[in-house]
Amino acid sequence: MRYFIELSYNGKNYHGWQIQPDVISVQQKVNSALSTMIQEEISVVGAGRTDTGVHASQMFAHFDVDQKLDENVVFKLNSILPEDIVVSKVFSVNQEMHARFHALSRSYLYRICLGRDPFSLDFSWQIHSQKFDVKAMNEAAKLLLEYQDFESFSKVKTDVHTFDCDITHAVWIEKENELTFHISANRFLRNMVRAIVGTLLEVGSGKKSVEDFRKIIESKSRSKAGLSVPAKGLFLTAIKY
Repeated sequence: MRYFIELSYNGKNYHGWQIQPDVISVQQKVNSALSTMIQEEISVVGAGRTDTGVHASQMFAHFDVDQKLDENVVFKLNSILPEDIVVSKVFSVNQEMHARFHALSRSYLYRICLGRDPFSLDFSWQIHSQKFDVKAMNEAAKLLLEYQDFESFSKVKTDVHTFDCDITHAVWIEKENELTFHISANRFLRNMVRAIVGTLLEVGSGKKSVEDFRKIIESKSRSKAGLSVPAKGLFLTAIKY
């Protein structure tokens, strides 16, 4: 039988979602918890990857198992998993359903704290003494919907067949002392959101113009884009099927 698992996690203590040698990942912890509970080797397939330090308020993964799972599976898993990884649902799906390949869209949120807040240190990038032109940042963000090739914002030497992504939503929202960036697309490249945010902040600070942002996209050169912002402010927030 094939099951989907819906979970969320604080990425602070993990080297991203995907299993890697000699480091701790979220996928490793989920595999271990499922294997312990079911008493057989289980390996989950995630809907995507989050980088080191990135959080997820919604992540999906699938796994196959011979036995039918009982109704207490969520409670049992959360009893085994560390407190910074929480399972909300486990449900059976068609055997052909794939967590990664059947996902239609993914959404991310980037949080910036405009000031000092000891309670958001792990979940936002704090910028203490700078104002941003949010209107200009949103004008530049709209340009993302006009293009498909985003090599300019991709991690260099990444193993992908195409840099094409269909971005359907990109907007900045400023509320009190918080500035947030919301973006949705069918897929994302490695480091893409953090590079986009870093470049848009340069537009907001006056270092680059809206037209400069267009030229950066068209250049397909990562060296022309801005720096990647810290991982701790980034959240994978939604995956749609």
